[in-house]
Amino acid sequence: MSTTQTDVLAQSDDEATLTEATSAEETPTEATPTEATSAEATASTEEETSLRLHKGGKPFEETSVEQTPDGAFRRQRNAFTKRFGDGPDEAPVVPGRYRILGAPSCGWYRRQRIVLRLLGLTDVFAPEIVYGRDDDGWKLQVTPGSAAEQFGYDRLNDFYRNTTDHFEGRGTSPTVVDLETGKVVTNNYHLISIDLETAWKPFHKEGAPDLYPEALRQEIDLLNQQLFDDVNNGTYKVIFATSDGAARAAYGVFAARLADYDFRLASRRHLFGDQLTDSDVRLFQSLESFENGYRPGLVSKLGTDDVLHIWDFPNLWAYARDLFQTPGFIDDVELYDLGFVPGEDGKYSYGFADEDDSPFGTPAFERRQRQYEEWLEPTGREALGGSPLYSGPGGGGSFELWSFGG
Repeated sequence: MSTTQTDVLAQSDDEATLTEATSAEETPTEATPTEATSAEATASTEEETSLRLHKGGKPFEETSVEQTPDGAFRRQRNAFTKRFGDGPDEAPVVPGRYRILGAPSCGWYRRQRIVLRLLGLTDVFAPEIVYGRDDDGWKLQVTPGSAAEQFGYDRLNDFYRNTTDHFEGRGTSPTVVDLETGKVVTNNYHLISIDLETAWKPFHKEGAPDLYPEALRQEIDLLNQQLFDDVNNGTYKVIFATSDGAARAAYGVFAARLADYDFRLASRRHLFGDQLTDSDVRLFQSLESFENGYRPGLVSKLGTDDVLHIWDFPNLWAYARDLFQTPGFIDDVELYDLGFVPGEDGKYSYGFADEDDSPFGTPAFERRQRQYEEWLEPTGREALGGSPLYSGPGGGGSFELWSFGG
């Protein structure tokens, strides 16, 4: 979540009391002491279940801060949004000056790692890993040559404290830090990959794909917004909703969007035909982690195992495998963190969840080896090309009104 506090939109106790009183006036009845005690206990249990407590008995911040009055999850904005470029308010593009820190289990960070690998930028814009988080935020890995070693820090939050005197909250994954100053440049995961694809283009490897072609930029921007709202953030809207209605509405949108992409990909190898783009990376980040990461949380939240699988959508499933098998889309660190392969001790990662109660549910380990083998099965999509045009978003020329990546 963001390092800044936006207005808290959660429903107040007074509003809840007013709603209950109005309901009581419509049906005037008097509860017996036993009924009242039972109702209070039920309400208390429902509230605790809704807020999903983590270690220490505190509610997850996502369920206590990032809420609308109707119980929907509204993700906070990012605190640091500087862009890369040669403008007066931009961070200069200098190879070796920056590190991008994050957790491999975090989709926002994996997106940047994929783009760095595809473009051949890992030596000039190196990624570093953070592991483990407690009340003081993400823990840095202190290794030779790391940003943590250079500045003597052991927490990601230390870079944020060094950047502003008004830091409150928690540093987020991913975060780009400046090795010259020890300060945060950006934690705006929406645009980091776009800058890597454009501002850092002089340092792309020979033959690197053009993930953000000029002719498609407005349509990519619009599709990326849809991907964020309905898919990338869609699973969080279910898991961190504090009302059943909000959770089920978000799940319905998520499922419908996957069905839409399944049809789109029936005749296209990638979302924009034969052109691999930034949008494909964004969709893949959610598909690769869905079964082992998000799905258990959806099952837990919705109270049923009748939750979709990626393989319920044959074209989408083949598309995901096609990218999974494409060099650059996943590495050994991510294979472990996402639960595809066991560690040296033979045990699989818990992924988003931990061994205690978690809003991401209880991961299953029974089919991990077989599931990994299925991801490696042939896809038969090599001959597909397809049109970059689709029914939406952006139909009717509306894409011309849109600008996201800049």
